[in-house]
Amino acid sequence: MADSAVVVERLSKHYAGPPPVDAVRSIDLEVARGEIFGLLGPNGAGKTTTVGMCTTRVVPSSGRAIVDGVDVQADPPGARARIGVVTQFNTLDRSCTVSENLQYHCRYFGMSHRDAKARTKELLETFRLADRASASVMALSGGMAQRLQVARSIAHRPVVLFLDEPTSGLDPQSRIALWEVLGALHDEGTTVILTTHYMEEADRLCDRLAVIDHGEILIMGTPEQLKRQVGVETVVTLTLDGDPTAAVAALSVLPGVDRAEVVDGPVLVYLAEREGPLPAIVQAALGFGLADLAVAEPTLETVFIQLTGRALRD
Repeated sequence: MADSAVVVERLSKHYAGPPPVDAVRSIDLEVARGEIFGLLGPNGAGKTTTVGMCTTRVVPSSGRAIVDGVDVQADPPGARARIGVVTQFNTLDRSCTVSENLQYHCRYFGMSHRDAKARTKELLETFRLADRASASVMALSGGMAQRLQVARSIAHRPVVLFLDEPTSGLDPQSRIALWEVLGALHDEGTTVILTTHYMEEADRLCDRLAVIDHGEILIMGTPEQLKRQVGVETVVTLTLDGDPTAAVAALSVLPGVDRAEVVDGPVLVYLAEREGPLPAIVQAALGFGLADLAVAEPTLETVFIQLTGRALRD
C-alpha cells in the first residue's frame, strides 16, 4: 500500500430506488504512484460512481477508498487537497475569465497572490491558452474548455488526477491534443485515473486498466495482457444478410476456427491463425449473404465482447 496512490477496498454503492440499483458491487483495486489507470466500460457500468466515491462526491454504501494514504470518507478535506478532478461536464466558472478560473482555484488551495499569478501564467503557457487569458470561458471551443479544466484541476499540484470521460464529445484534433497533455503529466510523475469507453484511448494511454460492467470489475491488467486473454490471433467480423445463427453453426466447425458468435448483429469468427482459414470462411459466409468482412487482431473491444457477449458502445 505504501507504493500505491489509490487503494479501493470492497467499495460498493447501492441506491434504494425505486428501482433499487447496485451501481458498484464490492470492487477492489490498487493504483501505483505515477501510473495511468483506466476504467473501461459502457455508460452505466459504474465508472463514474467509482470515481465519485474516490473523490468525496459520492458517499459509499460500504467499503473504503484511500488516496495518498488518506481515507476519503474519514477525511474529505484531506483527500480533496491531494486530488484533482475533471468531471464529464463543464464546471468552469462562467463569470470569470480563463486566467481567473485558474488564479482563484490556486487561491482556494492556499497559494499566495504572487504564487497564484505565477502558477496561472505557467499553466496558461503549458496548456496553450496564454492568448485566451482574458477571454470569457463561454468563448472557448470544447477542446480549449477541456484543456482549461485539466489545467485548473492540477493547479494545486495534486498527487492523483481523476478524469471522468475527459475526451467525450471532443473532435479528433482536440482529443489528440488532450492525450498529449496527459502524456506530459504522466512523464512528470502524476498519477492519473481516467474513465473511458473509447478503445483507442484506453489502449494508447493506460499503463493498466480494468474492464467494468454492471458495477463489477471483470478483468484487470495491462492492455497487452488483456488482449492476450482472448487466446486467438485474428478476429473476422462478418456482416450477413442471411440467418446469423445458422451461419455461426456452419462457421464454428471449419478447420482453424476457434469459435464463432453473434454480437449485436454481425458474426464474429475467432481464429488461432490469420491465413489458413480465411478462404473457407469467405466461401461459407457467401452462402449466408455476405455483405461485408473485416479482419483484425484482437482489441480491447474483443476482450469486452468475450467477457460480456456484447459490443462496447457509447
